[in-house]
Amino acid sequence: MSMATTGLLAKTLNEHQATLLEVWLGGMLSRMVRRDKVAEGEIRQQATRFLPEVAATVEKSQNYEFDSPAWADVRQTLAEISMGRVRQGYSSTDTAAFIFSLKEPLFALVRQTMAHEPDTITAVMTEAGSLFDRMGLFTIEEYQRGRESVIMRQQQELLELSTPVVQLWKDVLALPLIGTLDSARTQVVMENLLQKIIDTGASIAIIDITGVPTVDTLVAQHLLKTVAAARLMGADCIISGIRPQIAQTIVHLGVNLEDVTTKATLADAFLVALKRVGANVTRAEQSY
Repeated sequence: MSMATTGLLAKTLNEHQATLLEVWLGGMLSRMVRRDKVAEGEIRQQATRFLPEVAATVEKSQNYEFDSPAWADVRQTLAEISMGRVRQGYSSTDTAAFIFSLKEPLFALVRQTMAHEPDTITAVMTEAGSLFDRMGLFTIEEYQRGRESVIMRQQQELLELSTPVVQLWKDVLALPLIGTLDSARTQVVMENLLQKIIDTGASIAIIDITGVPTVDTLVAQHLLKTVAAARLMGADCIISGIRPQIAQTIVHLGVNLEDVTTKATLADAFLVALKRVGANVTRAEQSY
């Protein structure tokens, strides 16, 4: 039955394409929340591309197997449309509506053109309906995949922004850490620090953990790995921001920081770094 109904569907799509396109567009545009010329023009362009592509594929493939190679171009078009909707801030429902809103005018056209063949109408609508349902679900799947990709990229960008490496002095870098230090963030921290060491030729890097709320065994291990990597690049590290609670925790955990210089504040660490690089700087006394 599929081959017979695909031929009828292809004929209907090809002979009444212009009418179907205008009715479909009219329905979509009337339901748009954000009405502007750019958005309307883009939807019109997408629909004008999609409808002939579907008609040609139905006619050529003679099947409704949307996952088959014959439908690859249509899937590609829908994937591009879905990804575009992600970037523009549409919801997954709005994205799927691009397909689902086509069913009503298409079925109305099928009933009109095949009015004297009720059995054929039922067969065409049943099989074509399943095809368009699968297309709609595909757009949702692609939307979700695109959304996850955007979220992951944004998370990576936030990680990079939250681990700035700044040059405090010639040969002295500072890496202020704020928030939780997990494995993923440690990797970004290490990469940024090592790249900055290469770029500047710095010999000392201050890792300030004043903004790290807690230090457990895992965090301590991450810090030690970063220190070791920096040493391999020829830079020594000083860890600052060691508060009393953190000091007690490190001792309790048995973490060995004996070969790492630690200071209570970034100012103290900076003074040590300046002395090591031979800078003639004296610390100002605080007056009361």
